[in-house]
This record gives sequence, C-alpha cells and structure tokens, in this order.
Amino acid sequence: MEALSDKPEGLRERKRRDTLERIIETGLSLFIENGYEATTLDAIAAAAGISRRTFFYYFKSKEEVLLARQDGGFQQALRSAVLACSADQAPLDAVRGCLLGLASSYETKESIVIDRLMRSTDALRARKEARFIEMERTLVEAMGAVWPEPGRRDVLRTVAMVAIGTLRLSLEDWREGNAKHPLAYYLKRRFALLARLF
Repeated sequence: MEALSDKPEGLRERKRRDTLERIIETGLSLFIENGYEATTLDAIAAAAGISRRTFFYYFKSKEEVLLARQDGGFQQALRSAVLACSADQAPLDAVRGCLLGLASSYETKESIVIDRLMRSTDALRARKEARFIEMERTLVEAMGAVWPEPGRRDVLRTVAMVAIGTLRLSLEDWREGNAKHPLAYYLKRRFALLARLF
C-alpha cells in the first residue's frame, strides 16, 4: 500500500496550495508597499483575485497572512532537529547545535522584512512574542521525547527558555547589525556569554 505522503498531489490540493501561496505573497507585497495598518483584507483579496469569502476560507484575518510566514517553518525544523539528537549530550548543548545548524535558514530577505512588519504595531509585537513562547513549548516537548526521564521536565523547561531567549537576543543583534555577520555568529557570541555565567 502506498504511503499517504507518496501519493501525487491532486488538482484540488494543488489549487488550494497555490491560492494559499498567492494570498500570502500578495499580502506581504501590499504590507511592504502600503504598510501593515493601511492594508485591508479586502485589498489583499482583490489583488489576489479572490473573493472576500474565499479569503476567509484560508485566513481569519490579515494578521494570519503575515503570521503564516513569520517563522518560515523554523519552529518545525527545530523540533525535528532536536528529535534527531543523541540523548548522550546535555540538552542545552544539543539545542545550541540545532540552533546553529538552522540559523542560515532564517537569513533571508523575506525574514528581515517580516520581522520589520512584526514590529510595526503593538498587536503584532505581542504576536511575535507569543511565537517565541510557542517555540519554547515545542522545544520542551521535543526534548522530553529525547530525554524522557521523570523529574526532568523543569530542567528541560529552563533549557528551552534559556535557548529561545538566546535566540531572541541573537536575532536582535543580527537585525540591529543590519545582518553584517551571519546569525550563527551572534548565536555563538550569546551562547559563549551564557557559558561564562556558569
């Protein structure tokens, strides 16, 4: 029996994926051109060549259009990378290695633009912060699968908070430095500072 993921994509699924991508790309273009606040969901729908009703089939708000690209799959990639780690290493060392390995995937022009948009309003800044909390939870869950020993959850939660906090500070350094160095450079510096504390 053929695995579900091995089946060729049907016409309906392909059209759905294409429409979803078109809405996201159109929304991002309009956000960049007109600003987030000045862009309406009706404008996104019209520019994407869809009805308002079709827009709501895919997204509940214009904010969701932006959030669809906020982490670019980084959170899921981090989860997968952690699950592939050996339990022989310390959790913080493993997560550090995963973050360094994934850093280059964040360094795109689109991620810089999206980051700027996510900081353009109070509501979006709050959503951006909420995404980091979601990332911490994902990290705790993945580490719990690799290091499942009872009583270790508090340690793993602390590791997740420290690691994601380090990522956040590194992203700020990278952004404020106008991406002068790769993100991995800033991550290494922040983790080195952390190592000096202990």
